[in-house]
Amino acid sequence: MKLLTTSAPMPELRMNALPDPGEITNALSSDSFRACAQLITAIERATPGLTPVLQVLYRGGRGNRIIGITGPPGAGKSSLVNQLITHIRRLGKTVAILAIDPSSPFSGGAVLGDRLRMMQHSADTGVFIRSMASRGQLGGLTKAVGDALIVLDAMPWDYIIVETVGVGQNELDIMQLADTVVLVQTPMSGDDVQAAKAGINEIGDIYVVNKCDHNEADRTVRFLQSMITLGLHLQPEKIWTQPVVKTQSVSGLGIEDLANHIDHFFSVMKPDTPDMRLRRRHRIAYQTKGILRDILERRFHDSNDQQIENSIDAILTRQSDPYALVSELLAAQG
Repeated sequence: MKLLTTSAPMPELRMNALPDPGEITNALSSDSFRACAQLITAIERATPGLTPVLQVLYRGGRGNRIIGITGPPGAGKSSLVNQLITHIRRLGKTVAILAIDPSSPFSGGAVLGDRLRMMQHSADTGVFIRSMASRGQLGGLTKAVGDALIVLDAMPWDYIIVETVGVGQNELDIMQLADTVVLVQTPMSGDDVQAAKAGINEIGDIYVVNKCDHNEADRTVRFLQSMITLGLHLQPEKIWTQPVVKTQSVSGLGIEDLANHIDHFFSVMKPDTPDMRLRRRHRIAYQTKGILRDILERRFHDSNDQQIENSIDAILTRQSDPYALVSELLAAQG
């Protein structure tokens, strides 16, 4: 298999300019890490001129396998991803990682920077690792993550993995962005099991009970299996039954089993199956709404800040209200 290269026939990206879309496409098609990293940086900085580039890349996308890995803080997701990277590379396959960190509400930057285990792969030409902040819509995954996936899909990766902390909107957003979702859980106590019942059968395609050497691991596996069985009774037409995998991400126990289940998912859920077509239709709708939301937000933010500021006193004294102000802003936009 052709390994990716760190060089690129591509000029340095500037904050306010991008090379021609065709030039960027050529750089990515030659498997350039540098071009990929620079373009994702431009996406994070909202560099002007990105739309034509993303349009060209999207239409030339490869339809790579996108795997979402999510779960609560402390579940061991980064260690799990690190072990998956090792396994994938041992098979001679390539992988790109987008590690999504929750953002600081004050700085807007990522507050988690401790993925040191993954960095042992940083010199591997078959591995690309990029950390991004989840600043964006209502605490969920920012539109920049979807745009970064468009860039990665223009390159010949065997796997693309998106790792995110499964908190609130992030957990729901990853379902829209990934082809399959691996939900990582730690062994749960009886109270935790009861709290986890709501909606757990709707999030993951593969369930992982990590830290399986701890107490309550087997109890957690039985609980998840019972919830999956209940879900099958409610949706007998499903062609995929979620497996439950026990892992120990520090030692690597269960990683090969997890990787085999991921591959099996894609052998069952082929691109032409109704379920996968529906997932990808949902992704297109999600991406389209995200693009529209982003454009409208920037347009209103740029042109209406002063009008909002001028109206705050009237709202504070109850002479007006936020709803009336929004109506005025919409009317002014025509």
